[in-house]
Amino acid sequence: MRPIWVVDDDHSIRWVLQKAISREGIPCEIFSSAAEVLERLDTEVPQVLVSDIRMPGQSGLQLLAKVRDRHPDLPIIIMTAYSDLDSAVSAFQGGAFEYLPKPFDIEKAVELILRAVRESQTEEFVEEADSSTPEILGQAPAMQEVFRAIGRLSQSNVTVLITGESGAGKELVARALHRHSPRASKPFIALNTAAIPKDLLESELFGHERGSFTGAQAQRQGRFEQAEGGTLFLDEIGDMPAELQTRLLRVLSDGHFYRVGGQQPIKANVRVIAATHQNLDERVKLGMFREDLYHRLNVIRLRLPPLRERQEDIPILAKHFLNVSARELGTETKRLSESAIRIISEFPFPGNVRQLENVCRWITVMAPAQLVEARDLPPELKAFQSGSATAQEKSSLNSPSPNLWLPESVPVSPGTATPGLQTNSGMSAGKYPVDTAVGEVFSNPPVPVGSASWLELLFIEAEKALDSGQPDVMDTLTAQFETTMIQAALKATHGKRIEAAQRLGIGRNTITRKIQDLNIDVKDID
Repeated sequence: MRPIWVVDDDHSIRWVLQKAISREGIPCEIFSSAAEVLERLDTEVPQVLVSDIRMPGQSGLQLLAKVRDRHPDLPIIIMTAYSDLDSAVSAFQGGAFEYLPKPFDIEKAVELILRAVRESQTEEFVEEADSSTPEILGQAPAMQEVFRAIGRLSQSNVTVLITGESGAGKELVARALHRHSPRASKPFIALNTAAIPKDLLESELFGHERGSFTGAQAQRQGRFEQAEGGTLFLDEIGDMPAELQTRLLRVLSDGHFYRVGGQQPIKANVRVIAATHQNLDERVKLGMFREDLYHRLNVIRLRLPPLRERQEDIPILAKHFLNVSARELGTETKRLSESAIRIISEFPFPGNVRQLENVCRWITVMAPAQLVEARDLPPELKAFQSGSATAQEKSSLNSPSPNLWLPESVPVSPGTATPGLQTNSGMSAGKYPVDTAVGEVFSNPPVPVGSASWLELLFIEAEKALDSGQPDVMDTLTAQFETTMIQAALKATHGKRIEAAQRLGIGRNTITRKIQDLNIDVKDID
């Protein structure tokens, strides 16, 4: 196999990647500049090229453009510390095999390189577009997936359905899809279908002829005509009245529409992007949304995660919104203390990004000092802090010691010995009188478990959860079991995910997904 080439001006990145790739039995060579790669390329071609974007001298994308001119079949992976939308779009528009934001998990990086070895993807690379302030911010894996999707959709005119909770930024995503599409020079027209009265919505969408109804004193263009050649964003599409759903379906089907009161068909050259916070699948089942229209809109579905699923992005977004608020108000930008950042990062933000933006505006106006402490935060965040502190205190009182202890309620079958379970008095559980009630609550403090098997302890925990009426017991205990197994495997393999997956008997993609889904902290696992 030909070697993997890694080019980065950061010595530590080169060293770490070389060691990780070599452990997989693949030769790896490292370069510190684009010039070194181009010189070597005269005599040799790598299996995969992994390149940083911003380097002294020639940029990574300048290097990659030259490499692809000479070797269009070479898979290229882009690394960048600037994890914004423009970087992702530039990479995919240029034909990148994949986009790898820094800092990255080394096991995921190796897995990506191994996939690139197996596949071949060829397109011409273009230079990175100049980036100003990105319209969408996010380094969380969920947002990186959104960036990737926008990049892949950037050269397409396909209809897109964006789903996500209110305030999550669906219109920002729609604008990004337009901005990075071939229609970018044409209009972007947005319409919130839930904000327009039912009897006016048809005219808003399709326009009307003069005299078509009372008050129609002149001909008026609708949003479809205003968006000609560009993009029409229909927000809250799930609230559209049934009769207008039929008209919209006709436009999407044959590309023509009529103004209200009009007799001549008008051709629509418009890309439609729709968005909703509702479950359209459920609304279709209830007969509240046309199934055929749903399938017309749902060509590509893009889910925008709520803010609580990307909490690592909250500090970045808060800093951005504080800067924006300060510019708007002509004041100095306020900074969040560590305690304030911790509280904001833990807050669930039911209003999502819009609510965070409003919080930052409140802080800019109301916080008394430049350095914002926890006590300076809005009332709802301080109330959340107090509630969290109380919950943590209760949890610390009820949580078991790191050693294994008997729970307060231990199921004991009448006359049945349970080996290894000891009471506070030293009497084994099996020596209780035959009339001892099942599930008797011991009044004495719990004592360490002796030789009880983990299955016996699992039975106790499951029965306790079921008796208490706890919901989703199976899901909860399964998640705890999987978390424990993965943590143990990672510890046994010194944090090597691929080896851990092999020893557990699961796929590499599976262990990566479960680490993310279960929020397993792998930083301290060695």
